Amino acid sequence: MFKRLFGAKRQANREITDALYGEIVAAARQPHFYSHWNVPDTPLGRFEMLSLHMFLLQHRLHGTEGMAQEVAQVLIDEFFLDVDHSLRELGISDVGVPKRMKRLAKMYYGRTAAYADALERRDDEALVAALGRNIRPDEEWAESRRLAAYVKTAVAGLAAQPAEAICAGKLQFPRAGEEGQ
Repeated sequence: MFKRLFGAKRQANREITDALYGEIVAAARQPHFYSHWNVPDTPLGRFEMLSLHMFLLQHRLHGTEGMAQEVAQVLIDEFFLDVDHSLRELGISDVGVPKRMKRLAKMYYGRTAAYADALERRDDEALVAALGRNIRPDEEWAESRRLAAYVKTAVAGLAAQPAEAICAGKLQFPRAGEEGQ
């Protein structure tokens, strides 16, 4: 039992999870989103971008089996642990965290359903609308078209990355603001 919990394989899996989650966070925190595309640099704006990038990887791994499916589940668990930790750092009480987590989980799954539906139907306008509605619901957001182009670039780029490489901890997202976005 101790070998399974504390063995080399467990450490290797933790390193892979940390590497992948680190890439997701780094992609979500690209300064271009906040400085040029007017994504709010607030806890909620950062949650939206982290959710979007988590969705992109989950979308890539959807339908895979074996190790890739396990990696997808571990990463979604890591995402929600990180959100929980962030809420606590923001000073949300132990009593308030579960209620907020339930609300944020509902938001995450609602957004991912809208993004997946738009991508599946190849409906650019629906993707633009979903991004705008979720990231800047308070105003008409012209940059939603740029973010939608980024999402499509990311989907294509992730599709080109072998699941085996992702499961080994290698993941690359596009840089925001590059040609075509």
